[in-house]
Amino acid sequence: MSNSIPIPAEKEDIAVCTAIAGEMLGLKLIYLEAGSGANTTVPPEMISRVKENIKIPLIVGGGIKTPERAKIIRNSGADIVVVGNAIEKSKGLIREIADAIHSK
Repeated sequence: MSNSIPIPAEKEDIAVCTAIAGEMLGLKLIYLEAGSGANTTVPPEMISRVKENIKIPLIVGGGIKTPERAKIIRNSGADIVVVGNAIEKSKGLIREIADAIHSK
């Protein structure tokens, strides 16, 4: 809708610089989004690199379809994990994802 060009998954440096710039401009959070119903998620390496370089909350969404993937996203540094399409297809999935994210 915005006609913006997504940051390529392998360009972690661009994501880091963009997040830092957003924080410096006064944003209160950063949202890394792979896209609604995406086939792949934001790469864990990109999440980790962004989180290491900002002090504000990091939200990550898009393409998260399993509890295992949600846990990887959370463990990579996401403060909030957003799921949508996947739980519309399986109502019990939200509990499974919550349990996975909060397990050690």
